[in-house]
Amino acid sequence: MAVRPRRGSRAGLRRWVRRGIVAGVVMALVPAVLTFLYLPSFVHPISTLMLKDLVTLTGYERRWVSIDDVAPVLAHSVIMSEDGQFCFHRGVDIGELRGVVDDALAGEATRGASTITMQTVKNLFLWSRPLGTVRKVFELPLAVYFDAVMSKRRIMEIYLNIAEWGPGIYGIEAAAQYHFGIPAKQLSRRQAALLAVSLPNPIARNPAKPGPGLRRLANLIERRAARSGAYVGCIQ
Repeated sequence: MAVRPRRGSRAGLRRWVRRGIVAGVVMALVPAVLTFLYLPSFVHPISTLMLKDLVTLTGYERRWVSIDDVAPVLAHSVIMSEDGQFCFHRGVDIGELRGVVDDALAGEATRGASTITMQTVKNLFLWSRPLGTVRKVFELPLAVYFDAVMSKRRIMEIYLNIAEWGPGIYGIEAAAQYHFGIPAKQLSRRQAALLAVSLPNPIARNPAKPGPGLRRLANLIERRAARSGAYVGCIQ
């Protein structure tokens, strides 16, 4: 004889479902509202990593700087290193994403497909580890929304000011001062390329003391940035 589930257990399940729905709505609404609050240039957002450093009393170094006060070659180098289609996609690079999915289905090693916009929303609203796959479920639609609301220039300005460039070093101004002892506006082509290629792993990669591999990558990005042309037109 089948045993019917108790009413209490059904009611408990419904409560958990409702709580899950409420949590999902809140997680969607908070970034949606904050995106509009971050539109004005006088607003200086902080990342979730910076917030963690504050909560844990670790502390960090960040000096907000307008994109007008950053050497243009630095932004060009970051685009050519991190997201060559930044000016042309709508937050998500569908071509790159399709390639990652195809590689995964074929059992091959997958490459990164995060755009600068995706990295920005991750840094602002989400988490790095663990549960990276779960994070992507939120990251992709957030990136499309963020790109629809924000100008490319403002997205780049926010990204350059919240990106991590070393232990407790956030933003390009603090990074330029920490690694090279100069303001971001005075970065050379070589320094810009070294900073750009250190972004994927800023803790392990030191742009001030690059190894042979990092120098080779910087050489490539320096050449690409020099002829970036229309690839960086949206932030001019």
